[in-house]
Amino acid sequence: MEILRVENATKIYSLEGDEVKALQDVSFHLDAGDITVILGPSGSGKSTLLTLLGGLSRPSEGRVFYKDKSLYDLPGRELSDLRNKSFGFVFQFHYLMPELTALENVILPGQIARREFEECQARAVKLLAHVGLEERLNHKPGELSGGEQQRVALCRALMNEPEIILADEPTGNLDSKTAEGIHDVLWDLCQKEGRTLIVVTHYEPLAKRADHILTLNAGQVVKKRS
Repeated sequence: MEILRVENATKIYSLEGDEVKALQDVSFHLDAGDITVILGPSGSGKSTLLTLLGGLSRPSEGRVFYKDKSLYDLPGRELSDLRNKSFGFVFQFHYLMPELTALENVILPGQIARREFEECQARAVKLLAHVGLEERLNHKPGELSGGEQQRVALCRALMNEPEIILADEPTGNLDSKTAEGIHDVLWDLCQKEGRTLIVVTHYEPLAKRADHILTLNAGQVVKKRS
């Protein structure tokens, strides 16, 4: 079943009075439960595309659909609610709240979504145990390694049981061995929970594990593999 569709999306930025096309006439669709990797060199438009897919940045032209909803035709509050409940985000930098414990960081999106605290706590404990952090629930980010911090960020992204996980270079800050472990956890969590996963990366070996590959260059899709 189709879950995301992009129709002729173009994104233009103004830079010192000049127009820069970060994306140009991009179109494709993704099905629920698929794992898709977006490849391309730096500056090719990968991260820009991810922000469009996740409801974070409006295209200059074209449309983005989540199921039957045109994301950027939704009122602001409705788009924010949909983004909080249906999309989970993982970035290169974990952006954990330094004053909160691992458990509290994972619970936070559930509280924002006004879910019952006990329900959120139970799910957070389960997620953290799944990634091997059951003994680190009460540790703050500064007491965790880089790989452990990113595992907490993965759990946080899954807190509200979103249908789609969008990951932007989620291991770009980690050494290769730790990065491989995070990739394994990310794949495992999404497959076990039936989530659609979209990963932006420049690390081509990672693409071998994906159902689909989109390769971008100069803001355009130059290759698709299904």
